[in-house]
Amino acid sequence: MSLLSAITETTEADALTDFVVNAQLMLDPATPEAVRREAEPRLLAVLPTLQALGVFELFAIRDQALRNLVRDELEARQPRRG
Repeated sequence: MSLLSAITETTEADALTDFVVNAQLMLDPATPEAVRREAEPRLLAVLPTLQALGVFELFAIRDQALRNLVRDELEARQPRRG
């Protein structure tokens, strides 16, 4: 069973698993570029759920590029003040 085949429709209980599976795919140098491009939107799609659950307040993402991607996406989803 590949990591890609483990991805299913996301529920709150599945959000962390989906995030980890897609992050692993994106970070693995052996992952083909086409698979990385499929994994990124899946990873980004679960961010609101993980943020609502407080995951990013409890855990730090060690990979700098992935951390920046997640930070930038979460900031972009914040309502604009003004």
